Amino acid sequence: MTHTTQLAAGAVLAGGIAALFIACGGSSPSTGPSTGGTCTAGSTSTTIAISNNSVCPQNITVPRGTQVTFVNNDSRTHEMTSDPHPEHTDCPEINQVGFISPGQTKLTGNLNTRRTCGFHDHELPDNRGLQGSIIIQ
Repeated sequence: MTHTTQLAAGAVLAGGIAALFIACGGSSPSTGPSTGGTCTAGSTSTTIAISNNSVCPQNITVPRGTQVTFVNNDSRTHEMTSDPHPEHTDCPEINQVGFISPGQTKLTGNLNTRRTCGFHDHELPDNRGLQGSIIIQ
């Protein structure tokens, strides 16, 4: 790897880590449904973190054209997909996340249509902690 490539890779990594900390550092906590814990991510974040079998935040609002980042901070693999289960047809852009291993980060497709997109973990469709929505304005 060249020095320039190393610097560019480091900048991308640092930017991703900073975005994750910013996304999870909002000021309006809400109770997480499956763990009883506190979710401190803001509802205007474009990052959804998965940990302890729940997502944080569960509901976000984004402008049209946005890609939403899913970060798996859990100890197991998840398969994040669009509602309804098992068809996953409401917002196919979410299906691009699919299988996400522990420590992995994945993006949805561009969310271009104004609507509300529900999502869930295909492997655990009844776990309310792994369900949420993305409101596209």
